[in-house]
Amino acid sequence: MSTEKPPVELVKGINGLDKIVLREIRGCSAEVYLYGGHVTSWKNDHGEELLFVSNKAIFKPPKAIRGGIPICFPQFSNFGSLEQHGFARNRFWSIDTDSPPFPTNSTSKAFVDLILKPSDEDSKIWPHSYEYRLRVALGPGGDLMLTSRIRNTNTDGKPFSFTFAYHTYFSVSDISEVRVEGLETLDYLDNLKERERFTEQGDAITFESEVDKIYLSTPTKIAILDHEKKRTFVLRKDGLPDAVVWNPWDRKAKAMADFGDDEYKHMLCVEAAAIEKPITLKPGEEWKGRLELSAVPSSYCSGQLDPAKVLNG
Repeated sequence: MSTEKPPVELVKGINGLDKIVLREIRGCSAEVYLYGGHVTSWKNDHGEELLFVSNKAIFKPPKAIRGGIPICFPQFSNFGSLEQHGFARNRFWSIDTDSPPFPTNSTSKAFVDLILKPSDEDSKIWPHSYEYRLRVALGPGGDLMLTSRIRNTNTDGKPFSFTFAYHTYFSVSDISEVRVEGLETLDYLDNLKERERFTEQGDAITFESEVDKIYLSTPTKIAILDHEKKRTFVLRKDGLPDAVVWNPWDRKAKAMADFGDDEYKHMLCVEAAAIEKPITLKPGEEWKGRLELSAVPSSYCSGQLDPAKVLNG
């Protein structure tokens, strides 16, 4: 089979930006731009796109790419003095040819290691030395795994703190037919109400207007059920206690230049994050934050999707 494509390939993407294509033997794939260390595509073995990227996304530095999985580091949103969501998502990352050993239980060859180190410009706005290593891997079953390892390499003895999120945009058929399970009864900060703290009701989360909430002390597993597509996304996370749920709805969608007016109907952000309690690292210390995404067919049970199987399975 000389036509078989390699599991990892560096190619040119939109506007000539470098991207890495990961392929699994059964046909699933993922794409990662070096700009932002940004995953922009994740397809199942039928070639269906599972992530949302806006048709109006601007693949032009210094603008961040609208959609996929932007990395928010060293600051989520405006929790601090840096630009919105920090600077990792609009820096050029390098392929890490000298990655330290990676404890992994996956045999997949479809992975890439990227690294981000501070530039002189970055050091002026965030005066810390660090190494940020990111592994993006595609599992044999088509699962997408992102592992971030951030190390404090300061030589002045100073610790640093940061907030973080994998700002994942999921592709959904119709936002009004989607529900999120696993965040019931939890406390959240409502970004639409000056981050006031509330407690979620006992029901699954559904969508009929703008939502922008930071759920606190969340479980390691969250499910997004798409009734129309009969598909469930399962998000498993480690080292990331918070979860952001965001949909801009119509008014905000119209106000974003790099987002189509009606695209809010076909996307939902559920973001594994560490926000409420910033991560603090002393020199030499390393933090690890892991996200694993899978897409499974939803099982019907008495006419309803059965999330218990997904969340407890």
